[in-house]
Amino acid sequence: MITIERVAWDDPRAVELRARMDEEMHERYGAAPRDEDPAVTAERDRALAVDPSTVITSLLAVDEDGAAVGHIAVRRLGDEVELKRLIVLSSARGKGAATALLDECERVGRELGAARLVLQTGDRQPDAVALYRKTGWRAIPVYEPYAATMPWSFCFDKPLEPGAR
Repeated sequence: MITIERVAWDDPRAVELRARMDEEMHERYGAAPRDEDPAVTAERDRALAVDPSTVITSLLAVDEDGAAVGHIAVRRLGDEVELKRLIVLSSARGKGAATALLDECERVGRELGAARLVLQTGDRQPDAVALYRKTGWRAIPVYEPYAATMPWSFCFDKPLEPGAR
């Protein structure tokens, strides 16, 4: 049984899960190529960073033992509502945590009156791409701030119907 908690960006459990995500992403993507222009690397780092002042809420998926096993943040990106930093610990994958987090994001988006949610993921995260497709997200063109430094990204949106679950 997974429950979802809305927490602050700096909740220690959320911080720990994001650190685990950073480790996993480093394993998947490695360091920037040595011949890459440092300005491009810096711009990509800036695009991927999350300014805590833009975070509306962080969500934790908590298992039956009370352990936080998943995280996602909902933030403002200009006029959009964007999802960032989805991670589910490998030990909890396939048990509904990611779907529960995405469902709660939809509730948050509707509470905010958003017409849709958007997200970006990388080309070395086929499991994430499969999840988004399975849960009704639509592929969209790569949007800013990712288009310039990560054109290989996969971006998705999900329209929010007012009053839907």
